[in-house]
Amino acid sequence: MNPKLPEDTITMENVEKIYDYVFAPYVKQLKLSFLSIKKGKVVARLENSKDYQFVTGALSGQILMSVIDTVMSIAMNTSTKSQRGTLSQNNNFIRPAFGDYFIIESEVQRFGSSIAIGETKVYSEENRDVLCHATSTYPLK
Repeated sequence: MNPKLPEDTITMENVEKIYDYVFAPYVKQLKLSFLSIKKGKVVARLENSKDYQFVTGALSGQILMSVIDTVMSIAMNTSTKSQRGTLSQNNNFIRPAFGDYFIIESEVQRFGSSIAIGETKVYSEENRDVLCHATSTYPLK
């Protein structure tokens, strides 16, 4: 089985449909809310859950990395130069991720001819402290 990826660029109008079609079931269980989508930039919100936490109550790095990759993948697909998958992701965990809600801001810094580079920041919604900073690279079609 080789299902075809959607050819449409992602917008606020079609993000839920494409998200449900493309992403793995565990990613969909994160129940991300998309707050805004523009060409090269996506802002999303994650509600914390006990299932996402270390013993300390902080959001786990594994959840943060999944959320960053997911939101940046959507940002990359807001362009007609859509990507084929993550080439690399470098995460810097700045402080423990405590809070009820988190804001994920992913922005493409450059769509090149063969790769695109993006930056993501994850904030606590309560105080806007940067909790994690990531850079990502994606190959382009």
